[in-house]
Amino acid sequence: MQFDNNAQAIYLQIADYVCEKILLKEWPPDAKIPSVRDLAMQLEVNPNTVARSYDFLKQQDIIQDKRGIGYFITTEGLKTATAYRKQEFMEKELPSFFRNMYLLGIEPEDLKQKYEKFKKQYA
Repeated sequence: MQFDNNAQAIYLQIADYVCEKILLKEWPPDAKIPSVRDLAMQLEVNPNTVARSYDFLKQQDIIQDKRGIGYFITTEGLKTATAYRKQEFMEKELPSFFRNMYLLGIEPEDLKQKYEKFKKQYA
């Protein structure tokens, strides 16, 4: 995973990575997810950073810690992750996107065909 040093904190980027895995249904509800150490090795980050991400996701009720067993996606993890990512998108990315649309004279109708084509690729 490539981290953007100019964006949000790395632990939040890792939280977004976990949410993306959930949204893509690679990690379904009630599924066990990688341990802190395993994910840290996979992403090449300090285990404390992954632990901070997992603590954040636990506070959001996206994952849960089953003592002695590991971390799991909550039953409502998909729904909660979707709501979290939607809110983040609306507050942080959409204003910049709209600004660029305005500056470039792009109307929502101009995007419809491209968006439909994009959806077909992922359907």
